[in-house]
Amino acid sequence: MIVPIRCWTCGRPLGHLWEPFRQRVLKGENPEKVLDDLGVTRYCCRRTLLAHIELIDQVLEYSRIETE
Repeated sequence: MIVPIRCWTCGRPLGHLWEPFRQRVLKGENPEKVLDDLGVTRYCCRRTLLAHIELIDQVLEYSRIETE
């Protein structure tokens, strides 16, 4: 749903890397090269960023707060 702040396996901070990674990949850059440039070398951290699916906008449609 929301990009993990830290890697699930090793605990390295990753939240600050999501936007640069996403923007560069959407522009057409190779994800492998982008991760290398961002300094993400551990396979667990690479997996966390590569496998993330952003679903927060879809979930927010169903989390309406009703007021009295």
